[in-house]
Amino acid sequence: MAKFTVGVSAALFGADNKPCFDEQLLAQVRDHVEIELVVMPEGKTHLDAGDAAHFDAVYLMLERVDAPSIDTSDRKLTLIARHGVGFDTIDIMGMTELGVMVTNTPVAVRRPVATMALTLMLAASHRLIEKHHLTRAGRWAENADFMGTGLTGQKLGILGAGSIGSEILRLVAPFDMQLMACDPHVDTAHLAALNTKKVEAREMFSEADFLIIAAALSAETRHFVDAQKLGWMKPDATLINVARGPVIHEPDLIAALQQKRIKAAALDVFEEEPLSTESPLQGFPRCIFGSHNASNTQEAVHATSLRAIDLLDGFLTHS
Repeated sequence: MAKFTVGVSAALFGADNKPCFDEQLLAQVRDHVEIELVVMPEGKTHLDAGDAAHFDAVYLMLERVDAPSIDTSDRKLTLIARHGVGFDTIDIMGMTELGVMVTNTPVAVRRPVATMALTLMLAASHRLIEKHHLTRAGRWAENADFMGTGLTGQKLGILGAGSIGSEILRLVAPFDMQLMACDPHVDTAHLAALNTKKVEAREMFSEADFLIIAAALSAETRHFVDAQKLGWMKPDATLINVARGPVIHEPDLIAALQQKRIKAAALDVFEEEPLSTESPLQGFPRCIFGSHNASNTQEAVHATSLRAIDLLDGFLTHS
């Protein structure tokens, strides 16, 4: 009997060829008598017909899967397990039509991504990165020129108040900020329980001192944050993105920063990743960056991997 073949993203492995999570979790799949585990080539960005014919299941990071690319007569692929939250790299409608199950692990990343959002807000408000470089450069005497902004009483807006957005609102409560959220899919009562006012986009973008993007990427949200909405923002406002890069129309953000229509941006995600060293964003001292790694803590990666591998194992057990 042929083994159930599972392809695993090379992005889940470090330079030492060890997984970025507890190796015993991987052993749960690798040592299964009915499973053959294969690490896919490094640098793979898309699944193709050859992958669909070779693998029964795949465990992916951000590799893209489109239905036309895998819809072949010899396709074996029946399961795509995403490491993390979001389905923007997967053609969900196409997979549904092909009968391919798609899973992700949203609960495991909720707290770490929310924590990163607050970390970015605090770092931006206190101008932490600039002060770090001043101190390293021996420019201690200049610190009075890099005054931070307190959070008490400031208005915080959340674009997307689902799982992660709601967690941000829970965590930020002790800072005594004025909270508001824009999300047509979340009801007023849920937000009221989080001491948060439900508002429309115009009000939030116009009033927020800090605006955190936590919305899933979809046709509805792609480039939602554009020149018009950035134009509504206060000139001393800070924009933070821990969702997906394309929620922001990046050229419009660059223009807003160049024209000083907003003060600062703290971005963990970008339209094109990795962020180019030639990107104009690199030239703004008030911009601070992550590398699409908001959920990369040991605890979160372990929890995410545990859930994804359990889903793989459960699928095999019941198929």
